[in-house]
Amino acid sequence: MSQLRQHVADYLTLRRALGYKLEAHEPLLNEFVDDLEQAGTSTVTIEAALACATKPQGVQPFRWKQRLTVIRGFARYLHSMDPATQVPPSDLLAYRRRRPIPYLFCEEEIAGLLAVAGALAHPLRAATHRTLFGLLAATGMRGGEALRLDRDDVDLDAGTLDITKTKYNKSRRLPLHPSTVVALAGYVGERDRWLPVAVQPSFFVNTTGTRLQARRAREVFTKLIDQLGLEPRDGSGRPRAHDLRHSFAVSTLLEWYRTDVDVAAHMPLLSAYLGHASPTSTYWYLQAVPELLALAAGRLEHPTGGQR
Repeated sequence: MSQLRQHVADYLTLRRALGYKLEAHEPLLNEFVDDLEQAGTSTVTIEAALACATKPQGVQPFRWKQRLTVIRGFARYLHSMDPATQVPPSDLLAYRRRRPIPYLFCEEEIAGLLAVAGALAHPLRAATHRTLFGLLAATGMRGGEALRLDRDDVDLDAGTLDITKTKYNKSRRLPLHPSTVVALAGYVGERDRWLPVAVQPSFFVNTTGTRLQARRAREVFTKLIDQLGLEPRDGSGRPRAHDLRHSFAVSTLLEWYRTDVDVAAHMPLLSAYLGHASPTSTYWYLQAVPELLALAAGRLEHPTGGQR
């Protein structure tokens, strides 16, 4: 192992010890070291960092900025040991990303999605995707969180599931609606009927019994959306599985505003349920729907009288 590659390993070990996952950092930094070694140098320069960051073609400029940010962090680490290391300026490849407008699913669309998922060719494949997408819609959890669930994380008797190793290195326990518990129990019965012996501890499995992978789940979701004929609307992008999370958050907020719930007092609960670092992240959902903005504005106009 070259000294530069050892520095990459040490840097990642240090950052991960602080709680960062850095799943995409390792391949990118090793790619950067490959570029430096092919150029016959072991010194990080701004020019080399920029060349590596902008290698992918046909991508959004924000992707280049992300790649350069990863390399910049490593360069700062190296600079503390080797003053010859050049650290790319923070304003290089500056780009302000516009947050995409989510596609908000209505109840009928979610029902349609689960119906076509349940009609997939293999019964276990159908049960897995119908239950996965139903769980995302019912709880607002992230897709990666659902796919990382192990069997021991789901307690059907208590009606809860445990989410660990999640974003921001946070863990949480989610109480489930009784209908969700029934759906999960039905999936467990179907899964265990097809695969009586567990191949892996994963809760959601493919037809071979191994953990369902995110890439495959996205492919299936895209095909189902095409089958339903759902198109972008109101400035939103193409419907994504992650939009089920947005839909859950928005529908919860709408229900609170419509029923005169003290939204400010309950927002920390929703933030905790969604696994947000703070209510500030959850408040972004107010921007997603004109009706939410109107209801929130009504609260400001009548602060003591509730919704009008």
